[in-house]
Amino acid sequence: MGAVLIEGPKWCGKTTTAAQQAKSILRLQDPDMREAYLVTAQTRPSNLLQGATPRLIDEWQDAPMIWDAVRTVVDERGGEPGQFILTGSNSVDDSLIMHSGTGRISRMKMYPMSLYESGESTGAISLLKLFDNPLMDIDGITSEMGVNDLIRAACRGGWPASLRVANTPEAYRIARDYVEGVVRADVSNIDGVQRDPALALAIIRSYARNLSTLVKKSNLLKDVNAITESCSERTFDSYVKALTQLFVIQDISAWSPAVRSSTVIRRTPKRGLVDPSIAVAALGLSPQMLEMDLKTFGFIFECMAIRDLRAYTQGVYGEISYYHDRYDLEADAVLHLDDGRYALIEFKLGSAEIELGAKHLLEVKELVKKYNEKEGQIKLREPDLLMVITGGKMAYRRPDGVLIVPLACLKD
Repeated sequence: MGAVLIEGPKWCGKTTTAAQQAKSILRLQDPDMREAYLVTAQTRPSNLLQGATPRLIDEWQDAPMIWDAVRTVVDERGGEPGQFILTGSNSVDDSLIMHSGTGRISRMKMYPMSLYESGESTGAISLLKLFDNPLMDIDGITSEMGVNDLIRAACRGGWPASLRVANTPEAYRIARDYVEGVVRADVSNIDGVQRDPALALAIIRSYARNLSTLVKKSNLLKDVNAITESCSERTFDSYVKALTQLFVIQDISAWSPAVRSSTVIRRTPKRGLVDPSIAVAALGLSPQMLEMDLKTFGFIFECMAIRDLRAYTQGVYGEISYYHDRYDLEADAVLHLDDGRYALIEFKLGSAEIELGAKHLLEVKELVKKYNEKEGQIKLREPDLLMVITGGKMAYRRPDGVLIVPLACLKD
């Protein structure tokens, strides 16, 4: 492509990563030049695109007209690849740009670091190689992280800056500072609508309390109003939209295969945050508190695992959903690759829950198989992998084919 857009939450390393590839850089938030840049963007945005390529336009969303200027310049240069890199910490209303950028600008999402990127997962099991070779021998592969290590990693989060102060109290403060910055400034700056920091924090806390669950919006709103008593549904939706555009909230949608009537499949989004440390910070938790409350950490562990799965499958445009019907047949996650292959996944912190997780996965697989046996049906692909991702230390394959994989053994 002529240009690439890297988008994701602030502090996850977008600009630093892009700058390593760029030959010239335009920083729209440079306080000395910001006003001049914005005036130029309004009158002649193509002037800002002059420079050695690849040219990095950092925080391009501050001047949305740059998007269409990039598209035009890419066309004028014959579609030559590698012209521009755009980075941004929030998504932009499509009404502010004239063209989608299809064929000129490729979109990439960037997430906080996975455990493999932070050097904590051994990476002994490649998720993508498992898809290519589902019978790969994993028996006896071990992780070096115990549950308490996973708790500390979740509290610290995948923020690159945290590695400078790893295993110190300062590492946990980074996530608290992140949340404070979001509620005090970012949630209002994103679209110029002044929002109440206390209400924004109450909404993030409600998400944190209901992390990795199918709680309805009405219950979230009731939870928020138990604190603020002044939030209407319209206001709630406005805040959630802003937090989603900031890549703080990342709900997970339902997988709705035709194996059962759509009336029995739960469609409520599974509540998610981009990094587990946001939930920890919003609720005022600590590693010591979570060590005494592993039930709560189980939900945070699922959030961390989903963050890592997204990172490991970004290169193949992986998508994550979940399955749950009114008969309580479920899979915590359905990981889809862009070529149609998919895995059914359960997240279980301890070994005592593995049997239940495997049972759920086998039941969903059997449901798909029975559906395919019916006459006149369009056949559905059966799952390529059945996997229970755990907080344990040893990987193995069960006799029924379900893979038991420690989170801290995985890589892309």
